[in-house]
Parts: sequence; C-alpha cells; structure tokens
Amino acid sequence: MEFHLLYDGPLRANGDLREKHTLRKNFHKQLAVLWQQVPLAGHDRLLLDPAPPGVVSVIQHVGAYTFAPLACRALRLVCELDVVFLRPEAPGAVVTQGGDIDNRLKTLFDGLRMPGVLTEIPASETPAEDETPFFCLLEDDNLITRVNVATDRLLRTSAGANDVVLMIHATTKAVEAIWANTGLG
Repeated sequence: MEFHLLYDGPLRANGDLREKHTLRKNFHKQLAVLWQQVPLAGHDRLLLDPAPPGVVSVIQHVGAYTFAPLACRALRLVCELDVVFLRPEAPGAVVTQGGDIDNRLKTLFDGLRMPGVLTEIPASETPAEDETPFFCLLEDDNLITRVNVATDRLLRTSAGANDVVLMIHATTKAVEAIWANTGLG
C-alpha cells in the first residue's frame, strides 16, 4: 500500500518528547483518515480491542493511550519511506542552522512511531476524544527498511531556522503473507 503524509512546522535535531508527540498527533490525524479509506476500511477487525482468539489486532496500550500502528509485527508489515525535505537553507547545506539532517530525521522517525514505553509520552499529555485509537505509521522505527531523502530549499520568507515542509511517501510491504495483511503490503 502506498500513501503520502505531510508535515509543515518546526523539526529540530534531537527533538524532545513534546516535539515528537506533536509530530505524532499531526500524523495521527492523517492516518485516521487513511484507516477510513480502502483498503484499510475493509480491515476494521484489526482495531478490535480486545481481539477475539485467532483474530489479529494492531492495538497496543501504553499508559492511557491505545495505539494502532500500521506497520507492525502483528501484520508482518514493514515500511519504506521517500521523504522530500524542504528547509530554509541552500541546497547541500545539511549541517547548518536547523541542525544536522540525520538527527532531524531521527526526530521525525520517533514522531512516526508509537512510543514503546510510557516515559516516551509527555507526562502532561492524555488522549483527546478523537485519539482512541491513536493511529501511528510504525510500531517501531526498526520496521523502516529503506529511506530515501531529497532535500531542497523552502522558499518561504517567514520560515524560521527549524521550519520544514515534509512530504513523506510511505510504502508498506508484507514480509510474510497472512490473511490480515491482504491488500496492505
């Protein structure tokens, strides 16, 4: 399955818990829409909590949150990412005002995945009414099998040093065919 996610806002190198959770919330809204469309709309059994015996579910609990990662071990799905990374810097300036690109990408990857433990969620955060389940692209960023990043200038006069526009082309792939991932990878 292929789709795009968008992000327009600050992306710092070594972002803190709040920044990563802000990214997560941004992607949750887009992924919630994706889960309402074919082919995911036909897989609503994956969101059962608790799942009956023999039924695969993507639902995972961390603290007060109920997460629903798309690329996860239960579905035997991995993910490839192609990222168009626009930032207010000259081409080739990957280690300058906004921070080095690899640490900014690590912040992005953390925002694309569900937190593994409660301490990865800001203590002041609780799920909003529309955040159950809380949709994430990844269960774990180890499920990213390929990344391609193209950087270019963000041609916006009001852009701050950490501002970016990201277009993320995600492709899920099945590493093992099971009934639950039919049409998803």
